[in-house]
Amino acid sequence: MHSESNKSPQNTIHKFESMLKTDDVYFFDAEDFEDIVHHYLNNGKILLSKKAVKLGLEQHPHSIELKLLQVELHVFEDEFDKALQLLEELESLDPLNEDLFIQKANICSKQDQHDKAIKLLEKALQIDDDNFDIHALIGMEYLFIDDYYHAKIHFLKCVEIDPSDYGSLYNLVYCYEFLNDQKGAIRFLNEFVEKNPYCEVAWHQLGKMYLDTSMYKEALVAFDFAIISDDRFVGAYFEKGRVLEKMHKYNEAIICYETTLEIDQPTAFAYLRIGQCHHKLNNIVLAKQYYYKTIHEDPLLDKGWIALTQLYFEQKNLVKAEEYISKALNIDNNNPKYWKNAAIIYIENKDWHQADFAFRRCIDLGDFEKENWFKWVLVLLQLKDYYEVLSVLDRAIDLYPDQADFTYLQAGVLSKTGHITKSKITFEKAWNIDPHKKSIVLEYFPEILNNAWAQPYFIPFDNSHQ
Repeated sequence: MHSESNKSPQNTIHKFESMLKTDDVYFFDAEDFEDIVHHYLNNGKILLSKKAVKLGLEQHPHSIELKLLQVELHVFEDEFDKALQLLEELESLDPLNEDLFIQKANICSKQDQHDKAIKLLEKALQIDDDNFDIHALIGMEYLFIDDYYHAKIHFLKCVEIDPSDYGSLYNLVYCYEFLNDQKGAIRFLNEFVEKNPYCEVAWHQLGKMYLDTSMYKEALVAFDFAIISDDRFVGAYFEKGRVLEKMHKYNEAIICYETTLEIDQPTAFAYLRIGQCHHKLNNIVLAKQYYYKTIHEDPLLDKGWIALTQLYFEQKNLVKAEEYISKALNIDNNNPKYWKNAAIIYIENKDWHQADFAFRRCIDLGDFEKENWFKWVLVLLQLKDYYEVLSVLDRAIDLYPDQADFTYLQAGVLSKTGHITKSKITFEKAWNIDPHKKSIVLEYFPEILNNAWAQPYFIPFDNSHQ
């Protein structure tokens, strides 16, 4: 057996792999084996990790760290019983090793036993109270069970111990958001940046909080400080652009978005935002250029196709508008807003069958706005599909029982289809809801006046129905 003492991790890996190719056996320190195993785990080479652990334990049979790595491999392969058995053995040897409780907690977490995992991690915390990794793990377990209050406490502890733990900082802000405690988040972040004035991540998060609460001037200041802290922070420029858009300062917003293109690789989102700013400034040629850049950069970004749809619809180019709304729907076929847009385009094209299908999809996907029902009814009237109109009106009235419009229209359809008595009863029901909206029935069903019962409702000098 050859003794190998090598402080360079790469040299250690090289020597280990050389040993595997020959019949020679080299001696490595236990720490070297740990480095080797971590290297292979980080690169997803599980078989080599297992081989390194096996050889390591042959040379260092009492190494608790190597046995813990063996536990980690068992857990990775879902061999929980083997992992727990080994952990019990290790606990009898080293009962105050917090890593044992961390590994047990990891197993419980993988089995969705999050409460049990938290208790085990709290035991680990009793051994090492200032270990921010343990606090972070407990925070994550609380997130798994949607306990944002207790998760927040542990992530607060993490950033208190290590202000550069940005993962915990993000999770902390996430907790504040789910607790609807924007004021608390703003207060914490302001205190944090006072102690860490050049932390671009904290300034960025503070700016986003101000943006979410419509405090645009404060948001701008925060994003400016994020940029001062790191003048290549793309996210800060992008969010600053969003704030400037909210303030209707579109030219300044464009400058921010263009800066992101100079710093980093162009993104479809940046092109889209620039295009939308030009669109709002009525720079139609430039808006169109950037929208096309958007879909060229990312053909699967549905918002790019929607932007083009809107632009061409405004220009009355219905052929292009229909082409591009179809592209958006091919990407996201379950977006009710896209189907609503499609329906409106089909109405302009007088393509009533397609408009009927689009409104049906829109409503089936959960967009129950009154306007959608009303326009769908008008489309079906164009198709003279009166029985389907009655079916749709029944659904609309169930949702909007206090809206007389639908009931008046129902009375008109019933009259149109020869159900005179039902038409009269339905009209009276609508009249009782809102007599001032009676004109809608004449707009779409003027022939209702052929019914003797209807005439008194529309004769100005008949006081009995006024």
